[in-house]
Amino acid sequence: MPAMTTWADPEALPGVVGLDHIGLAVHDLEAAVTLHTQVLGLRVSHRETNTDQGVVEVMLAAAPGGSGTHLQLVAPVDEYSPVHRFLARRGPGLHHLAYTVRDVRTASSILLRQGLRLLYDAPRVGTRGSLINFVHPKDTGGVLIELVEPAAHNRVEG
Repeated sequence: MPAMTTWADPEALPGVVGLDHIGLAVHDLEAAVTLHTQVLGLRVSHRETNTDQGVVEVMLAAAPGGSGTHLQLVAPVDEYSPVHRFLARRGPGLHHLAYTVRDVRTASSILLRQGLRLLYDAPRVGTRGSLINFVHPKDTGGVLIELVEPAAHNRVEG
């Protein structure tokens, strides 16, 4: 694992401003939505199909109005989806942690300079028009980390 930067060097930090969401991979999206809404009391705040990522996703929030950290349920759209491969290897469960960043391009560049590998050469479109990239789990203790720059109309100031 690459050497970690200390807090004394803010220019070398990727600009994380919060925990955006926790992603769970599921086989049966509707059963998972039912569990988290009807049993646990979360609310659906967003649903979409992301063909680029090969997933159908539902964002769930505990707070009224959908503010705060979300739970994202992701299910594959077909057998070619990376989430389908994940489920085949590991089964359902924690898929990724997503951090909100001020600028995904800057965050990606800083993390690359620190020796971490990213899944994409350039950011891609994510949930609700956000820009995203992922840090390879082999560089982060086995956890896939997503970097999320909210779309301009959803931008988080920090």
